[in-house]
Amino acid sequence: MLSIDPIQTFITYIALVVIIMARYVVIAGAMHWALWLRDENKVKARRLTKMVPTRKVIRHEIKLSLISSFIYAAPGAILLEIWKAGGTAIYSGPISGFEGWAYLLVSAGLYLFAHDTYFYWTHRVMHHPRFYRATHAGHHRSKQPTPWASFSFDPLEALISAWFLPALALFIPIHVGAVLVLLTIMTMNAVFNHAGWEIYPKRWIEGWFGKVMITASHHNLHHTKFKGNYGLYFRFWDKVMGTDKGLETGT
Repeated sequence: MLSIDPIQTFITYIALVVIIMARYVVIAGAMHWALWLRDENKVKARRLTKMVPTRKVIRHEIKLSLISSFIYAAPGAILLEIWKAGGTAIYSGPISGFEGWAYLLVSAGLYLFAHDTYFYWTHRVMHHPRFYRATHAGHHRSKQPTPWASFSFDPLEALISAWFLPALALFIPIHVGAVLVLLTIMTMNAVFNHAGWEIYPKRWIEGWFGKVMITASHHNLHHTKFKGNYGLYFRFWDKVMGTDKGLETGT
């Protein structure tokens, strides 16, 4: 019967809290400095609105993000300990042959699409007036988000979202290397999409990439206009459900 050591799990939990917080501060802080604290003429990105986030809002973003770190670390620590005990679908070791590499790519895409689907529908539900105040109002205090908003969730929203991917890893096989790559993609995607600046070239946004993928131009409109553009990585569900409101054109 599978069992995990509660003391070791707690140690892993504390370590993950520190790692998640440090990752957030380093990546969000570097992006905020590069976009918001330098001379605008030196920034090689397109500013999306003329709104300037206040220090009060940024402090709020940081506070919620640090609280979220404690929540996200819990299912992560439990998953790590279950994995060490051999109870997850996460596998390791060298990848060989066409089938091995093909499944690596398919599984990574499956996780991204599943996460995007779960996020889209829970995000829409959280925008319902009945649930909004308790789950999502804190995140939307950022009318013009900054990179610090990438992790700023109300505690209940963090609880709703934090468990999904760890639970998926209990059942759908995925290589540990793919897990690390996905975590990097998810972190950078959240920071980029809340940056308040479009970092991708205009030709990308006007081409297939911008039509398929969600970038700051798409998500910033969700914050400034509040309705629509609910997706996380892809515009698929927004387009299927008629909630795609297009892109922020920029200043």
